[in-house]
Amino acid sequence: MKIALNACAALLLAAAALLHAQDYPKGSVTLVIPLAPGDATDTSARAIAEELSRELKVAIVPVNRPGAGGALGTEMVVKSKPDGYTIILTNNASLVFRSILDPKTANYNPLTDLTPLGLAMRSPIILAIRGDAPYNTLREMVEYAKRNPASVRVGTAGAGSVGDFCALTLNLLTGAGLITVPFTGASPAVTALLGGHVEGVVLALGTMTGHLRSGTLRGIVISSKYPDFPDIPTLSELGYSEPLFGVWVGFFAPAGVPAEVTRTLVPALERAIRSPAIGAKLRPLGMLMEYSPPEKLLAEIREEHARVQGLARKAGLLK
Repeated sequence: MKIALNACAALLLAAAALLHAQDYPKGSVTLVIPLAPGDATDTSARAIAEELSRELKVAIVPVNRPGAGGALGTEMVVKSKPDGYTIILTNNASLVFRSILDPKTANYNPLTDLTPLGLAMRSPIILAIRGDAPYNTLREMVEYAKRNPASVRVGTAGAGSVGDFCALTLNLLTGAGLITVPFTGASPAVTALLGGHVEGVVLALGTMTGHLRSGTLRGIVISSKYPDFPDIPTLSELGYSEPLFGVWVGFFAPAGVPAEVTRTLVPALERAIRSPAIGAKLRPLGMLMEYSPPEKLLAEIREEHARVQGLARKAGLLK
């Protein structure tokens, strides 16, 4: 009799779990964007939210929570109820880099405090110079910098940004001694380069697309190949052993979200991300849609976390 009761209880629990999965989502889902409105990631997030809404047949409500380089919005999701009704689209700058460099502000562990739902897109990082610079290639820039110590300044989107670590990588590989100048975002860095206040910038592609097409700026190295600018070489193509970091953007839920929810949410996100309409909208922004499942995204986070931590330790940046 006791065995029969236990079997009944197990069946009831299984039925309840199945019913929960079938019920999700019952209402709107909040999509946190930990950046200010209007940038390429925000535009991308809103486009994918429209597709995801059609897939799940509920409203996906984008909510911007900028601040502390993305840490405020990320922490909001980390602390939210793990029921699948609050998710985030965030990038490696806020999730990996900031959690290592500023753990007091970014008080979360990207490996344990969030549930990966899938990689959505990538944007390459480019080292760009003015079209009238006295050097045309990375090697020429390095040689110039060595002949003229502390004379080549490169702007980044902020202290501890992905671009900052790309500049650090370039210095370690080449011994160029590039001086990094952190700005409050990509646009001010580009403005400074155009005005001659810095000699280069290390930024995600989106902000520079128009300038690269017009020839006002010239890309001399890129983190990964981009179809619209096939002539910009990667470090590997130039014979260097380490790649530059790129920007990746992925979807996450709080840790502990039920498996029944991810079984619905993950395939719906994959279909939304793979939509040809999304790719066509975002390519002009310097973003390439690229889906990877949760387990591959987690593996990439682990690998990048270890690499960033190692570089930060080597550069004496860890507190």
